[in-house]
Amino acid sequence: MSARIPARRLGQSALAFRPRCTPWTAVPTVAQRNASTGAPADRDLSNPLLEKYLQQKEAERAATEAAQPVPDGAAPKKPSTSVRDGATYSVPSPLFSPERLIPGFRDNAPETEKAALQARAEQRRLAVQSEEEKRLLSVNIDPDPAARRSLERKLVIKSVTRHGRMTKAAKIARTERTSLYKSHFLPTSVKKIQKILRQIAGKTVSEALVQLRFSPKKVARDILKGLIVAQDEAIAGRGMGLGDKHALKKWVEQRNEVASTLADLDETTARTKGATQVIELKDGRKKLVRDPTEVYIDQAWCGRGEAWKSPEFRARGRVNMLTHRTTSFTFLLKEEKTRMRISDEIRKKRANRKLWVALPDRPVTAQRQYCLW
Repeated sequence: MSARIPARRLGQSALAFRPRCTPWTAVPTVAQRNASTGAPADRDLSNPLLEKYLQQKEAERAATEAAQPVPDGAAPKKPSTSVRDGATYSVPSPLFSPERLIPGFRDNAPETEKAALQARAEQRRLAVQSEEEKRLLSVNIDPDPAARRSLERKLVIKSVTRHGRMTKAAKIARTERTSLYKSHFLPTSVKKIQKILRQIAGKTVSEALVQLRFSPKKVARDILKGLIVAQDEAIAGRGMGLGDKHALKKWVEQRNEVASTLADLDETTARTKGATQVIELKDGRKKLVRDPTEVYIDQAWCGRGEAWKSPEFRARGRVNMLTHRTTSFTFLLKEEKTRMRISDEIRKKRANRKLWVALPDRPVTAQRQYCLW
């Protein structure tokens, strides 16, 4: 009887019974080499002739060193019995020692001249090292020189056109520090994160950390970490919050999760005299400022990131499309001296306000001869 199997099936079945060769990746390296050459794995690779020749050369060199005269007061050299393998040297390079690389260096020069040349070479080395460090740091200090020169040119032109007069914004930028921090995108929505940002906006960093630490919202933990990074950047990059001599103690308390970071500090030692001031905020509330360099959150806002959708398969063949959103938050940090200036401006504006009177002392014009009622 003939097999009821197609011809291509028979061919595939025949290929299944062919002998498989061992892959080279599974065979050790020594076995691969022996498999190709046919040599045994435990072959003796020593070369007695070469070893005898090296020993003879070493003995001849030791005899030559022993025959050389020894200077007076110098210790005799010990004959070396080790075989030279060419791997180690007594100096960094057998041809160019560090002293020979110094310009003007001579072996027969006096010691004072050698010391002066070495000191001059060390100064040149330090100068070259400082220039190299400056070049490497210029990537962060001056990332775009062309843009910096263009900005400087515009500022000079603006100052010339204004005859050297500075605007109010320029004066404030010179006297008050600010720091802007933007976070990476978080897997949450604007509606969820905006509630927390409204809660901490206008508070000092210490008060905001306490609010975020005890917040029941899940995203508050990410905002807490971002606020700590923003504070560190403001301190290190802008020099903010350094007026208080006990600022380090305050930051340590923040990291140690102490609820009250300002009330527990001793005012007599931690605050300077005359620094305590009651200011008025824009919304009319009063606030006691103990440290003018205390960092607070002036503005806090969020922005949308990219979003994507994924299907959710339901009963009866229905599909719901789920939207996964991302959001980032931004902090604008300032010091309390900014709010103190704004409070002074509000107070001066209120003091310069003219008194309202019902009947001002001015001529009455455009009167009618009849009553309007």
